[in-house]
Amino acid sequence: MASSAHTGSMKWSVRESVLLAIIGVVFAVLYLGWVQLWLFLQALTGPFIMEVMMGFWFSGSIFAAYIIRKPLASFLTAMLSVVVQILGGNPSGAILLLTGLVQGAGTEVPLAATRWRRYSLPVLMVSGATASVFSFVYNWFRFGYHELETGLVIAMLVVRIVSGIVLAGVLGKYLADAVHKTGVTSGLAIDRAKRSGMS
Repeated sequence: MASSAHTGSMKWSVRESVLLAIIGVVFAVLYLGWVQLWLFLQALTGPFIMEVMMGFWFSGSIFAAYIIRKPLASFLTAMLSVVVQILGGNPSGAILLLTGLVQGAGTEVPLAATRWRRYSLPVLMVSGATASVFSFVYNWFRFGYHELETGLVIAMLVVRIVSGIVLAGVLGKYLADAVHKTGVTSGLAIDRAKRSGMS
């Protein structure tokens, strides 16, 4: 079926703004837990595990964008979640603001390219992949990936992109669809799109 985001005004309602804030806080808490799991698994398996797990840190942005379907929903969710994570004691500290900016921009670009009109699974998967690429370029400079062997860097990038596609694009949509089935998103863009036969 066709998939469109333009199921109403592009102006934000109070309900949508409050919902975005709630999503940002909820995913910030999930991300803090994910950090602890990542640190635990990294101690057992090594630093490459970050590439496998990276996509989940983009999932909240795609979740919010898919439900609200308004410009900057993805980006603002990323920024709000990092602020909450900093306040919640994320070990990375204030540098997370830059991380959120990069990741949020990565998820937002493919949606902006459709003028926020398409939220099909392929578009959301591309959004996760783009966030992976943006974050990888950022990490290239922050962590000095240029000093690593070329083969390893390529493997890291490929795995991170797959992680973004699956843990952000696919999972973000799946979680949003599951929440929609509870009825709490009634009247929102995702609900209007599904009622009109769009995904």
